[in-house]
Amino acid sequence: MDTTRTPTGALAARDASVRLKAALAAGTEADPAAAAALIARCAVEPDFYVRDMLTWALTRLPADVTVPALLAELASANAQARAQALHTLSKIGDARAWPAITRDLLRDGDDEVARAAWRAAVVLVPEGRERALAEELAAQFGRGEREVQRSLSRALAALGEHAEPVLKAALASDDPVVAAHAAATERLLRDPEAAFEPAVDAAKRIAALGGREPEA
Repeated sequence: MDTTRTPTGALAARDASVRLKAALAAGTEADPAAAAALIARCAVEPDFYVRDMLTWALTRLPADVTVPALLAELASANAQARAQALHTLSKIGDARAWPAITRDLLRDGDDEVARAAWRAAVVLVPEGRERALAEELAAQFGRGEREVQRSLSRALAALGEHAEPVLKAALASDDPVVAAHAAATERLLRDPEAAFEPAVDAAKRIAALGGREPEA
């Protein structure tokens, strides 16, 4: 039997184009019965475009079906399962997901999970909790490589005026890495189209040299 002729089998086909079409079909049909298979595939799908289509398909299904199942994925030992569930929850935008965006997820040891948690948090944060979220995000200034730093800065910039007091404090930090990351974030807050300056990398090199500028 050709398993790719079944919806679940097609989602696991060797050919990425077959998997993409299967996810598209699932979203077009919007059958709630497909939720479990779509979520399971999110955890293992290697192709970015297929993962994106899986998320789109899940947003087409009733939130009462998808949200509880996605929240359950946040406890998975599989980092991709956690990251994709967070990404999908951010696209669905259901307020019921907010309590599940815990400090542990915001500080997840896997950078992709943490980045997804930051994006989800700024979408789902309730009114009045923005400042506390900004403080939690700012505690990770200097984390990771440039793309991770950029993601953190964009999340903080999305909080707008709620991030300003936190940035002001970080700019005055004695840690050159924290101060540089805060400065880059402030530029994005003022101008969302601004390029993300590599100042954090330079600050890390200076800090490693005990505060001395590297010799030419």
